[in-house]
Amino acid sequence: MTVRQEFALDHRHGGVELTGALAAAPELLGVLSHDGAPAGDIRSLLFLDTETTGLAGGTGTYAFLVGVGRVEGDRFVLQQFFMRDLDEEPALLAAIEPLMADAHGFVTYNGSGFDLPLLETRFILARRRWPERWHLDLLRPVRRMWGTRLQDCRLATIESRVLGLEREDDVPGAFIPALYFDYLRRRQPGALRRVFSHNRADVLSLAALTAWLARALDRPHDCELAPHEYAGLARLWARADPERGYAYYRRAVEAGLSGLEAERVRLTLATWEKRQARWAAALALWETVTESPVFDPRPWEELAKFYEHRARDLATARNMVLRALARGRAERASARVLDSFDYRLARLTRRLAREEVPELR
Repeated sequence: MTVRQEFALDHRHGGVELTGALAAAPELLGVLSHDGAPAGDIRSLLFLDTETTGLAGGTGTYAFLVGVGRVEGDRFVLQQFFMRDLDEEPALLAAIEPLMADAHGFVTYNGSGFDLPLLETRFILARRRWPERWHLDLLRPVRRMWGTRLQDCRLATIESRVLGLEREDDVPGAFIPALYFDYLRRRQPGALRRVFSHNRADVLSLAALTAWLARALDRPHDCELAPHEYAGLARLWARADPERGYAYYRRAVEAGLSGLEAERVRLTLATWEKRQARWAAALALWETVTESPVFDPRPWEELAKFYEHRARDLATARNMVLRALARGRAERASARVLDSFDYRLARLTRRLAREEVPELR
């Protein structure tokens, strides 16, 4: 059984037009994916989501509903392939196989850990060839963008906080397997309408979220980003374009990033400045983090190393270690951290003593 719906490319899902996902530059999608940029036409991507008989996976788990979205001409076409009984799996796989073979890549949400391995297992068990394709699992960039601020990164949470979408009468994903088995027993399809609606919303959200992320990467100033979202952009860019990534880290700090996340960003920036031998900038960042109300040994260690090995100022290095020990003991730092500073203090004290004793002639 197949259900087909068509949407205009400028259809808005939440506050985002679907067309943004299809107009994204391949290199921007490459920043989001571990597979690099897609090689084929962006309009040939398949936005894919499954509903299954269980959430643990394994050979006993079936994908009873497969939703796929793709472009046909000037329309975004969403098809849902449904197994009315378990013996219809061969027909479902036969129906989706050509779509997957023609696609230049897949876009999923947690598809790396669930949807694609499950479908691959079903294809192999049915003696069908599984198509290896470029893949964008949106859960990974979502965690980089919002994982430090949101309680969870479920798709429904991202829809609400990012896309401006609130689902009405949605069925939680954990209840869907039970609803399907109830349908198999009673043959009453009423509750399945909510399952189809849930799956349809998931597929549309894949396209809308792809569009949002691509726009943020390309034109962040058009997105009214919060400071922590600039930090998220930095994490996205750090692997593909470190210079741009560190520029967004700086933008996050300038925009008022606060709390522990700000300290982590400053430490990351300090490491970058150190690698570029921009010592004044690195020192300023480390010194700022030492003023945090929560003791972190890393900036103290870096400052002590700088003054000992680069500035050759043993007295200042020793003073840094003494201050770090006082903070660490006051805030009950771990024994490992305190032992490390004690060892550094003893070494610096010995070196200073040797320098103060004139050589015998």
